[in-house]
Amino acid sequence: MTSKAIKRAIGRAWLKAFGWRVEGGHPNVPKAVLLAAPHTSNWDLSFTLACAWAIDLEFRFVGKHTLFEGPMAPFMRAVGGVAVDRRTRENAVVRMASLFQEHEEFLLIIAPEGTRKSAKRWKTGFYWIARAANVPIIMGYLDYEKKVGGMGDLFWPSNDPEGDLGKIRNFYGSIKGKHPSKQGAISFRGDGVPDADDSSEAVAPL
Repeated sequence: MTSKAIKRAIGRAWLKAFGWRVEGGHPNVPKAVLLAAPHTSNWDLSFTLACAWAIDLEFRFVGKHTLFEGPMAPFMRAVGGVAVDRRTRENAVVRMASLFQEHEEFLLIIAPEGTRKSAKRWKTGFYWIARAANVPIIMGYLDYEKKVGGMGDLFWPSNDPEGDLGKIRNFYGSIKGKHPSKQGAISFRGDGVPDADDSSEAVAPL
C-alpha cells in the first residue's frame, strides 16, 4: 500500500470507530488558508488528521523551528509541518504569506483561536495572511455535537474586513467544539482595528 492509501485507511477507521463522518471533499483551488475551528481540545488534531486523510487531503501547518528538532521532527514533517524560525524580525504575516509563493499547491491550516484553552476572541492573522498571499479562505470545522468534520464555504477576502468577518461568524455560529464554553468570539480587537501581526495562531491545531 502507498503512504496515501495507508493514511486513508487510518483516517476512515478512526472516524468509523468514533461514529464520525466527513462532509465535502477537496477544495477546487490549489492554494488557500484553511481554518481549523473551533479549537478547544487536544482531540482536535486527531480528528483533523482523520478527516483530511479520509479524503486524501494534504494540508500544511507552521510550527516553531524547535518542534522540528529531535525525536518529534519526523512526525511533524509527516503530518504536514513546516518549520519557521520565529526569532527572525520579519513580519509574521509577510513570512507566512511568502510560503505560498514557494509551492504550486499549498493549503495552510490555521487555528484562529490560537489555543485549545478558553480564548476571548479569534486572532486575525489568518485573514491578513490570506490577503497578503492573495488566496481564498476555506472554513474547515469539527462539530462534536453532530460528529462531523469537513470544509465549508470558500471566499476571497475583500476590502471589507468587517463584512468578511460576518460571513465567518455566520458560518461557525451553530458549530460546537468539544468544549463550547472555550470557543472564542469571532471578532477583531475591541477598537475594531485588525492587528496585521496577530498571527501566532499559524500553527498546528494541537
